[in-house]
Amino acid sequence: MRNFSYLRATSIDEARQAAALPNAMLLAGGTTLLDLAKCGVVEPDKVIDITHLSGLDAVRVDAQGASIGALAKMSRVADDPEIREHFPAVAQALSQGASAQIRNMATIGGNLLQRTRCAYFRDPAVFPACNKRAPGTGCSAIGGVTRNHAVLGTSEACIATYPGDLAVALVAFDAVVHLGSRQIAAEDFFLLPGATPHREHALEPGEMITAISIPTSAMSRRSTYLKVRDRQSYEFAAASAAVGIAFEPDGRTVRDVRVALGGVATKPWRAQEAERALIGKPASADTFQRAAAIALDGAQPHDDNAFKLELARRTIVRALQRGAS
Repeated sequence: MRNFSYLRATSIDEARQAAALPNAMLLAGGTTLLDLAKCGVVEPDKVIDITHLSGLDAVRVDAQGASIGALAKMSRVADDPEIREHFPAVAQALSQGASAQIRNMATIGGNLLQRTRCAYFRDPAVFPACNKRAPGTGCSAIGGVTRNHAVLGTSEACIATYPGDLAVALVAFDAVVHLGSRQIAAEDFFLLPGATPHREHALEPGEMITAISIPTSAMSRRSTYLKVRDRQSYEFAAASAAVGIAFEPDGRTVRDVRVALGGVATKPWRAQEAERALIGKPASADTFQRAAAIALDGAQPHDDNAFKLELARRTIVRALQRGAS
């Protein structure tokens, strides 16, 4: 790590102004920033500590939905009784992320901004070519080992997977990211790599996440998050699904549904075509399997990650079955 200047912000405005400076970065839980600095991936000139800003760690749930401050800790939100009752997929996604120690440190805002775990991105000494880290240098992953890389939303410039769990649930249930002076849908907050994979979020210079809001709905109340991974703890998803189902009065016909995928795409992936295929249909194995197949339409696997197609389909079906039970 190289030397940097340090500022403990005393207000949101001060933090925003400082963050607008070239190569300045915000520090909250620090679980991502410090890791990337040690890897040599980021080398900030200025670090702005926002951990002491008041009013950004509140968690509130009312009839309209949930409001979660950007500085709320992952573990606190995961354990909140009202979040667990009204947004079970959100609580489950949080409780299955990282380790207990990291969840006690990491913040909600920082969790959304975490960077990919692509090994080529995180090792600049061995793999200098990375369009996400150094635009225009190429993608070392393409033609390399791609077991943990994306099959949806990829481009010729980048195939890195978005690693988070929480964002998958937020995208599924129409969450909104609050940036102070403006708001943006969670689905639009995360950007596809296209030709500019170094730009991962819709944050503009001087902006910072202040809160997340999630509208309450029948789907969010009857929701679940299923994560499939190589080991049961402290591991990123090979495939995951956040789903929520609302039924017609007959209790078996799908009135409305939400489906989002993680572990298989370059951003949290809302499967809207799959949702449309489910609405008005009976909640059966055949219906779920057809929708799961639609969700993976357009996928572009590489040699090492073709298994993710079937794994993701089965994950969707299992999550839908769990949500319907």
